[in-house]
Amino acid sequence: MLVKLLEPLNVSDSIIEKLAEPIKQSGHEFVYYNEKTTDSAELARRSEGADVIMIANNPYPTEVIDQNANLKLINVAFTGVDHVGIGQARNQDVMICNAAGYANQAVAELTIGLVLDVYRHITQGDKEIHADNFPGAFQGSEIKGKTVGLIGTGKIGMMTARLFKAFGAKIVASDQSRRNPEAEVLGIEYMELDELLAQSDIVSLHIPLLSSTKGLISKEKLELMKESAILINCARGPIVDNDALADALNEGRIAGAGIDVFDMEPPIPGDYKLVQAKNAILTPHVGFLTNEAMELRAKIAFDNTMTFLEGKPQNIIRR
Repeated sequence: MLVKLLEPLNVSDSIIEKLAEPIKQSGHEFVYYNEKTTDSAELARRSEGADVIMIANNPYPTEVIDQNANLKLINVAFTGVDHVGIGQARNQDVMICNAAGYANQAVAELTIGLVLDVYRHITQGDKEIHADNFPGAFQGSEIKGKTVGLIGTGKIGMMTARLFKAFGAKIVASDQSRRNPEAEVLGIEYMELDELLAQSDIVSLHIPLLSSTKGLISKEKLELMKESAILINCARGPIVDNDALADALNEGRIAGAGIDVFDMEPPIPGDYKLVQAKNAILTPHVGFLTNEAMELRAKIAFDNTMTFLEGKPQNIIRR
C-alpha cells in the first residue's frame, strides 16, 4: 500500500524516518511532505494514489477526499477530527483513526498554567517589569481551597483533576456522556452543569466539540458563575460564546479567563472581542504542543498506520 504523511508532525525528520522504517520493511511505500499546506489543490496532488493518508490538525476537506478513490484510511495525528470531511469519508467508506491521549499531560499542565497566570498576574507583571512601569506588587489568589468545576471527565479531565488535587483544591464535575469511576475514587462529586457553574471558583472545560456542546457556555450559563470565578478553556473554542465571555469579563461579571482555543485558528484578528477583554490570558492553541507530546503523537500515529496495514486497525473513530 501507499502511505503518505502530508504535513510535518513537529518532530525531527530523523524521528519520522525511524518510525516509517517498519512500514517500508513490510513492503509498503512511504512518502513524507515536510512542509505544511492548506491549499486544497495541493493537498489533492499530494494525496494522489494513497491508500493511507496521515495528517495532523491541518484541514482535510471533502473535495480532497472525493478526488482519491484509493483512500482507505485517514490517520489523524490529533485528538479532534472536526477538520476532516467526515461526511465524504463516510460516503467513500474511508476509515478514520486518531491519536487521542498523546497530549493529556500537556493540556492538563497548560490548564494549571493558565489558572496560575490569571490568579498570580504573571503575564501582567512581566509586561510591567519589561516596560519599566512597575505599579506596585500584584496581590493574587491561591488554588488551594478553591472549588474547581471540571466540565468533562475523560482522560484529560482526570489528568487535570489529579493536578488540581495536588494543589489542594476541591473538585466537582459535570459530564453529559458518562460518569468516570476514577472520578469517584478521587472523591469528585458529580452535579448538574448549572449547579457546577454556580458553585465553582474555577471552571475548566475538557469536552469535545459536538452539536450538543457547541455554544454550551452561553451568555446565560456565564451569568450563573460567581463574580470571583474564572473560566479556563483548553478544549475547543466554539464550546464557549466568546463574545459573551468578553462582555462578562469587561463588565466584571466574572473575574478572569484563560483561553487557548477560539472560533478560528490563530492568528486572531485584533478586533476579536476576547483579544480586547479585561483579565483574559490568551494562548495560541498550544495546549497540545510540547516536545514530549509531539514525540508521543508521532509514535501513536505511525502505530495506527502499521496496525492498519497488518489488518488490525486501532484507535478507530469511524469505520
